[in-house]
Amino acid sequence: MQRLLVALLLVSVLPGASGGDAGPPLGGRKMGFAGETAGVLARYFNKDANVEAAAPPGRAPAPPPPPVAGTPAQFRGQPLLPRFAAPRRYDLRIRPDLVACTFSGTASVAVAVSAPTRFLVLNAADLSVDSASIRFRDLAPKEVVFFDDDEILVLGFSKDLPLGEGVLSMKFNGTLNDQMRGFYRSKYQYKGKMKNMAVTQFESVDARRCFPCWDEPAFKAKFKLTLEVPVGMVALSNMPIANQTVAGPIKTVRYVESPLMSTYLVAIVVGLLEYIEGVTPEGTKVRVYTQVGKSDQGKFALDVGIKSLHLYKDYFGTPYPLPKLDMVAIPDFAAGAMENYGLVTFREVALLFDEESSAESSKQSIAITVAHELAHQWFGNLVTMEWWTHLWLNEGFATWMSNLAVDSFFPQWNIWTQFLDDTTAGLKLDSLAESHPIEVEIHHASEVDEIFDAISYDKGASVIRMLQNYLGAERFQ
Repeated sequence: MQRLLVALLLVSVLPGASGGDAGPPLGGRKMGFAGETAGVLARYFNKDANVEAAAPPGRAPAPPPPPVAGTPAQFRGQPLLPRFAAPRRYDLRIRPDLVACTFSGTASVAVAVSAPTRFLVLNAADLSVDSASIRFRDLAPKEVVFFDDDEILVLGFSKDLPLGEGVLSMKFNGTLNDQMRGFYRSKYQYKGKMKNMAVTQFESVDARRCFPCWDEPAFKAKFKLTLEVPVGMVALSNMPIANQTVAGPIKTVRYVESPLMSTYLVAIVVGLLEYIEGVTPEGTKVRVYTQVGKSDQGKFALDVGIKSLHLYKDYFGTPYPLPKLDMVAIPDFAAGAMENYGLVTFREVALLFDEESSAESSKQSIAITVAHELAHQWFGNLVTMEWWTHLWLNEGFATWMSNLAVDSFFPQWNIWTQFLDDTTAGLKLDSLAESHPIEVEIHHASEVDEIFDAISYDKGASVIRMLQNYLGAERFQ
């Protein structure tokens, strides 16, 4: 991915790339579009930089200035969280109760304060936070205020906070909801009895429903997670297990610390599961997890997943960033799939192929979905948009890349011909009076889900393919 970004940056500064006087070397004034699009690709996705490294995207709303005094109410109605404090590392301990359908947890967050302020402002929704437990550098806030409409938690202190890094700690609890977002329960049958599975779905703005956090893509941080679950349950997260201990009926599972990632990519799955596994040529372990008795149906997806990781490593010139990849079939899942870093979740029909009952066309759908989500492991997860305004780049690129991969694996499917049908679906939606551009200004978190549509995915992918065809496949890569 670094190679791709360097290439895109070079394209953006070629003569004529931004409408300058020099003639474009690739012909005509069209290079202005190509250069601008390539420049956007390079500018709005970042790999390692946290929010302090760059100003918010030009089309994104501006964050509020750092206040020294005032009241918590001054943060109401702001499209973005203020930038005077940013998380560096989350240490989370979460205990789901699969019978009562509740969860409790603690958070210790390393927070860097970069400007004078008496406030910390973060996201929280549908959570109960123990106000008495909140501390920052051993300071207790004098004010703890929730603004439900804005889904923010404002902590007001009696004096200016010291500049530099300190630890914010708190206790919280919530409900495993039935809305298939945030931290929720998914029901399934095991030996004739109904069971609950604890599942997360955080994209786009629902990590705040599991733990208090800076729930915007630009606030990348490291995550160290500990889960307390019933013995006998499989507990999965983004990273491999570091160690686990058992005390009575509870198993404590500690995971390896993650690399920098956005909150919407954090994932947890707890339930009765089995798996099949394989290994990429590079040595990355890949598993498909299913309900007990369904693991054989994951063989096709496992094969596509292994091939996809290998192809993307070669295409991007960058190895898969994590030590493992798990793909999990979830009984109740709102989306087709979700690209959580290292723990990709799927609707069952989007991952499992039953040789006895599934239609042959299901293979194509599964292959496209798996390849799409694994493309996100590089473009979206390793390299991330700073704000949801540029969702089309995130989803459009993964859609285009998945077609490229599947065409390589199964040329007999003529996938690029079918790609035209998908593009047409995007254009039909685009023809309506209430259509929107592929790049949409997002002024509030509640607006984000409205642009997960065929325009962002299919029209966005067609723009990427047009750019590739114009530049040429080798130069674009």
